[in-house]
Amino acid sequence: ACGEASQNKREMLFNGDNLSGWDIAVMPGADLQQATELFRAQQGNIKVAGEPFGYLFTVEQHSVYKLHFEWRWVGEPTNSGVFIHVQNPGDVWPRAYEFQLMAGRAGDMVMLGGAKLEDFPCEGEFPIKPRLGDYENAAGEWNTGEIIVNGPFLDFYVNGHLQNEATAKFESGHIALQSEGGPLEFRNIYIEDIE
Repeated sequence: ACGEASQNKREMLFNGDNLSGWDIAVMPGADLQQATELFRAQQGNIKVAGEPFGYLFTVEQHSVYKLHFEWRWVGEPTNSGVFIHVQNPGDVWPRAYEFQLMAGRAGDMVMLGGAKLEDFPCEGEFPIKPRLGDYENAAGEWNTGEIIVNGPFLDFYVNGHLQNEATAKFESGHIALQSEGGPLEFRNIYIEDIE
């Protein structure tokens, strides 16, 4: 399924030059100077500082698509993620589904802000649906993430390997890139139509 949409219409979410089409949410009380440097477009990549905690989210919402993105750790690998179906952008922990990028845990699925699944028990503050295997590359190397979103049906891939499948409780929302601990970079962020 991962390659089936490759011939379909592509929409770049990051143009390589600036953060047009995105907005930023940061932890309350974050230093203003830090917040303005949290996400930067530089040399075709989005550079994420890691501190303070926050996320960059698409202004537009999406419901049926394949999301492609690439990421790498540029220092000590720590924690980050990609959120889909973000319901309340601007909240520190929005109601959303997180594609976990934490080093050693890439591909886990985290339910944020009370988000639930139809096919997995979600208990506790941040329930986690474990990934199927370990396929992330070493720190400093680029990884490829793909998320197939067909309304409530979600499939997560790391470097071409299926890591998670789930059925969400809601069918559309914003897409977000997280800052949560350490510096990393994103590139080649786009969505494609799926049939």
